[in-house]
Amino acid sequence: MTTRRPTPSRRSLLRAMAALPASALVLGEVPGLLGTALAAAPPGGSATRYTIVPFLDSNDGTVNVYQADDATDFRLARSAAYTPPANRIRDASVIKHTNGYYYLTYTTHTWQDPSTTIGFARSSDRLTWSFLYDYTVPVANLSRAWAPEWFVDSDGSVNVIVSCSTADDEWIFTPYLLRATNSGLTAWSSPVALSGIGKNHIDTFIVKLGSTYHAFTKNETTKYIEYATATGLAGPYTISRTGDWANWGSYREGPALVQLDNGGWRIFFDGYGDGTYYYSDSYDTFTTWSAPKGLPAVSGTARHFTVVKETVTGGVSLPKDVTRSFRSVNYTTRHWQSQSSLLNLPVVTASSTTAEKQASTFTVVPGLADANGYSFRDASGNYLRHYSFRARFDPNDGTSTFAKDATFIARTGTTSGSARFESYNYPGYYLRHYNYQLRVEQGDGTELFRTDSSFLPVTAWA
Repeated sequence: MTTRRPTPSRRSLLRAMAALPASALVLGEVPGLLGTALAAAPPGGSATRYTIVPFLDSNDGTVNVYQADDATDFRLARSAAYTPPANRIRDASVIKHTNGYYYLTYTTHTWQDPSTTIGFARSSDRLTWSFLYDYTVPVANLSRAWAPEWFVDSDGSVNVIVSCSTADDEWIFTPYLLRATNSGLTAWSSPVALSGIGKNHIDTFIVKLGSTYHAFTKNETTKYIEYATATGLAGPYTISRTGDWANWGSYREGPALVQLDNGGWRIFFDGYGDGTYYYSDSYDTFTTWSAPKGLPAVSGTARHFTVVKETVTGGVSLPKDVTRSFRSVNYTTRHWQSQSSLLNLPVVTASSTTAEKQASTFTVVPGLADANGYSFRDASGNYLRHYSFRARFDPNDGTSTFAKDATFIARTGTTSGSARFESYNYPGYYLRHYNYQLRVEQGDGTELFRTDSSFLPVTAWA
């Protein structure tokens, strides 16, 4: 089998003509600037919303807006949502400011051309954007200003980190920090280079946890995403993880992180060498990471984005401490039913036996691992959980693992009133019927999967 040769990035193409020898955001520290979502399942009637505004692999003159409720299944909210009045739009970074507006900052020129400005746009609804201004970055002898990223620090300050090169070495980039000096985000402090990350690093993305800044930055020589920490935003940073330390592979760029509803952290990055946009999760403060997976639907289309997370109205409203039955959306005579401790989807009707109706009735209770989530108890007191990805009922053994296996986050289903139940400890995996059996399976971004994983809570059969 012939393997595909890695495609050079726009940066490596340029640097190949010269001698071979960032961008940031803090989440959860200032909710008013970044939306109000926290590391917990959304309460009843509310929903988590993740928004990305990427430029397109086929067109760097406009951006699309996509949204997801689970940070995995992104769906198009608006195509060609913003086209700047001149030049290009690449590497768009998005935040929600305290004034209620969403703001973009972005690269204003294509990779071949000198670019001394970064652009700004604003929206009241994420879907319709207005151009604000282009800002000339005041770095002496500047050649290119690329990939500006918002960074909102824990003191409420709004910053942009932008990767800059100078005319004497135009393909070697260094991350610089700009701080907004007014609430309108139209005036900026003098740029300060981030200490310790050094030259030849680009697309630097920072998350602040407690008093520590955690930086993810692309090394332009090795094409790996590296990891560094500091006690101050401007540094000095210490790079402690290099090479393929997280098993993400090489030819990766544009890292961006967001915290998931279960408290884990997800990193997105552009696998420009193979045309795939990846994600990977960590639950131990960035020490280890799950195997990278391609992002459904937008992979191969979207390029270099960041994520804004919010809690919004309009989510699933499912009462707790009540009994319900659950009907398939696309097989409307079939319902959840416990059969020999396994959850299946048989036909249940008014003529079904009393035992069958009882086995199709469940008590909805607060999630064992997160009270905003949901757990489901059968008539014998056992809880629905996944085991080897099969949905089954077992006694609660009191362990943290069981609590997580038995907790589900409700996401909006495909029909009015229906819900999809996402695994708490396997984000992006849903209860889904296949051959009339219920399993926890990874979403693939298709409408068929969304429908197979949608269930309507109905009056209990027993």
